[in-house]
Amino acid sequence: MVETARVVIIGGGAVGASALYHLALKGWTDCLLLERNELTAGSTWHAAGNVPTFSSSWSIMNMQRYSAGLYRGLGAAVDYPMNYHVTGSVRLGHSDERMREFQKVVGMGRYQGMALETLSPGEIRAKYPFLELHDLKGALYDPYDGDIDPAQLTQALAAGARQLGARIERFRPVTGVRREQGEWVLETPKGEVRCEYVVNAGGYYAGRVGAMFGRRVPMMVMSHQYLLFDTIPELEQWTRDTGHKLPLLRDVDISYYLRQEKMGFNLGPYENPCRAHWASPDDPMPEDFSFQLYPDDLERLEWHINDAMARVPLLEKANLQKVINGPIPYTPDGNPLIGPMPGVPNAFEACVFTFGICQAGGAGKVLAEWVTEGGTEWDMWSCDPRRFAGWEDDAYCLAKGKEIYGHEYAIHFPMARWPAAPDRKLSPVHERLKALGAQFAPYNGWERAEYFAQPGDDTSWGATQTFRRDGPWQARIKAECEAVRDGCGVMDLPGFTRLRLKGPGARAHLDSLTASRIPAPGRIGLLYFADARGRIVTEMSVLPFSDEEIGVITAAVAQSHDADLLRKDLPEGVVLEDFSDLIHCFIVTGPKARDILAPITEGDLTLPWLSVQYEAKVAGKDVALVRVSFAGELGWEVHCDRADAPAIFEAILAQGAVPFGMKALNSLRIEKGYRAWKGDLSTDYSLLEGGVDRFIDWSKEFPGKAALERERQQGPAKRFTLLTVDAPDFDPPYMANVWAGERIVGEVTSAAWGYRTGACVALAMIASQHTTPGTALEVEIYGSRHKALVEGAGPLWDAGNERLRS
Repeated sequence: MVETARVVIIGGGAVGASALYHLALKGWTDCLLLERNELTAGSTWHAAGNVPTFSSSWSIMNMQRYSAGLYRGLGAAVDYPMNYHVTGSVRLGHSDERMREFQKVVGMGRYQGMALETLSPGEIRAKYPFLELHDLKGALYDPYDGDIDPAQLTQALAAGARQLGARIERFRPVTGVRREQGEWVLETPKGEVRCEYVVNAGGYYAGRVGAMFGRRVPMMVMSHQYLLFDTIPELEQWTRDTGHKLPLLRDVDISYYLRQEKMGFNLGPYENPCRAHWASPDDPMPEDFSFQLYPDDLERLEWHINDAMARVPLLEKANLQKVINGPIPYTPDGNPLIGPMPGVPNAFEACVFTFGICQAGGAGKVLAEWVTEGGTEWDMWSCDPRRFAGWEDDAYCLAKGKEIYGHEYAIHFPMARWPAAPDRKLSPVHERLKALGAQFAPYNGWERAEYFAQPGDDTSWGATQTFRRDGPWQARIKAECEAVRDGCGVMDLPGFTRLRLKGPGARAHLDSLTASRIPAPGRIGLLYFADARGRIVTEMSVLPFSDEEIGVITAAVAQSHDADLLRKDLPEGVVLEDFSDLIHCFIVTGPKARDILAPITEGDLTLPWLSVQYEAKVAGKDVALVRVSFAGELGWEVHCDRADAPAIFEAILAQGAVPFGMKALNSLRIEKGYRAWKGDLSTDYSLLEGGVDRFIDWSKEFPGKAALERERQQGPAKRFTLLTVDAPDFDPPYMANVWAGERIVGEVTSAAWGYRTGACVALAMIASQHTTPGTALEVEIYGSRHKALVEGAGPLWDAGNERLRS
């Protein structure tokens, strides 16, 4: 007999059990979890079990907040004993910038309903009396933090899933998979299982599981140690006197946590230099590492141990009892993989969790939503497997994983470029840009110039360690914006995702997926795609060649995501091609752009805005000229073969165009109110809330139409608007709170100083009743409120688009 299930989950750690439980909660009880050994045999069994809600990521904070709330009631809900200690935590700050990070997170937590707070140095000992206060600027207090027994958590989730009708089989490894008649067939020593959906929850074995599907999972494995110390009489007496444990202490600038464990301590450093495992031929991953640990390696932790003892002298009195040294998986950005497996139908990932215990509850919720509804309550791009496009090889994953681990608690400043594994994908004019002073950052691995430094500018790592706007880059970004405003700028823009649908029915297929109207050949247009709820899935630029050949251009980071979308239900005879690596692009824009291009161009520079010329030349090289400009000025995109790019670039420079970078472009597009994908345009918002309703073709059927028609009748709860903000020193960060009196009424989705308008400009989503132009609001920036004025949904610069059309 062939066994069947609707969903099969491969892996029985905390995340796999949570996914099974949440699928069952949604009524999907015909689900089976297969575990090669016993439940918790992987990273779960040796996990420390900390449950923070803190995160500088909006989506991950949502996920961790949900986990903590779930765990508080899980034992009672499934009638299973749970050791869950909600102790709160104190997170130490040694610098003003660290305290600004804390203030940002406090604001995010406030929006999510959590009472986080910052503490002055004088207030810290009231929470943690055994602490030395040297070198501290303050701390963040999280009352929801704590720790849980990972094995009990997993067993409770498993018990809840079983009670609802889901099944678990231990000691049944999956040894192979194949696709038959639209279903997955999983091979096991106990027979085959046929299923509709499959989930890779394989933990640090996720790479091996993924390989069965032809998927190279972007991951590596770190060695992480924590130290258990024996009973300390003073701590035992304090605990008895107070009736509770100490808060969990994190010294994030030194990089360790210190937790009360019974009447002793648990010390967990994130050291640098650190050590990876199973990353070389002489250290292969074993066939089975269940319930095993690595040998102790305390020498590399000495500095952190000494610092912790100086911070909490009580620790010096403790005897070291045990060292736990186990494998922890890492992706190249440190976030897990939750969502569709790229390019693989009806397959999902819920794996590579660095902090699997605190994220397991929320991850199960998110995964269950992906499987049962095709989308998630919160925009989870930060964890979507499709944020990686497949070029991330083992060496890259190893270098970035070690970098993340060694800087686990580091602040990610807006102008700092993390240095590991650079130059994975280079523009054909990369060396020329470098000679011009370009300071680079990667976009889906492509090196793009952020701005152009001049001789004598401080481009050191130290200079970037700030949230302030007025770093050594400010004058350069200003000059680049002014060059685009007054003359002509040229931007090198490698890495656009370029996809093409070819075959009979290509136009009809694309038309069925988008809410927008596809223009005629020779024109370019914007297409918006919605999910069943009418929320924004993606944005693409479309360039039709004919009904049987449709090209689209989309964001570099959307390569896997948007290919998956276009591949869905692809009609017979229609193929999807990806030629992203073959074509290069320059942006030439500014009021003198026509004057710059005219002497070196064979083509019609009088064609109107949004026109496309497929047969033109620049510097004698074949190009396509597209009359658009994300900077909001007269301009063209020049698309060419990579081999021709250097000659074209030199010719444009020789005519007097000024190079500009991504930071200037960001400022320019915000002044125009142009949205960026996965910032201003995300599944947190509907097409109507996002203010792109003018791109909706209501005369046709499309995904999400019914939901959008209901919303149109009722009016959207939020509306996109531009704000000018009295913010002389700092730009509002992503998801900064917008206040009306004492109520939070919205959030900033992106912001920058506008050098053409002379103001700090923010794009925001605001409760509809507060979006009348002229409404006075406030924006919370790192703990301080700043006056803001609603400007409306239209551009602040060139409101009539006269410069664009000139």
